[in-house]
Amino acid sequence: MKIICIGMNYRRHAIEMGRPFPSEPVVFMKPDSSILKKNKPFFLPDFSSEIHYEVEVVVKISKLGKCISPKFAPRYYDELTAGIDITARDLQAGLSKSMLPWEISKGFDGAAPLGKFIPASSVGDPGNLDFRLEINGRIVQQSNTSDMIFSINEIISYVSRFFTLKTGDLI
Repeated sequence: MKIICIGMNYRRHAIEMGRPFPSEPVVFMKPDSSILKKNKPFFLPDFSSEIHYEVEVVVKISKLGKCISPKFAPRYYDELTAGIDITARDLQAGLSKSMLPWEISKGFDGAAPLGKFIPASSVGDPGNLDFRLEINGRIVQQSNTSDMIFSINEIISYVSRFFTLKTGDLI
């Protein structure tokens, strides 16, 4: 199973980070050991003093696909959930400065908490989904998929040019 992630894909987040909108999706991967399920607690790692979180919409690929057209992308996923992209931002900054991959700053154990998957047919328009992150009952982030720079369908199409998508892969 692959966990394919897209960085800097929300307009508001790119603006907050002082970054220009990317011209293509910014792709990185997380190992399956980064997944945290069933409301298990996340423990702050001892190797970072600057942990950041971003709530994301996650789709589960439902069939094998390669070079998928955006218009056919909805046929390749049937479930969605909310996930959290947890980042050791201090590590990421050092890696980025040295032009090294981000994996240890984003793919460490537990850095990808996932909610319960629900049928895509039950969510309405995936291009207009509200979602939010609460920590201890306080809303710390909220957004809508309409703020995405690249839509779910565009992302599936883009990554399937480079990687064969398999049943169970997460984007």
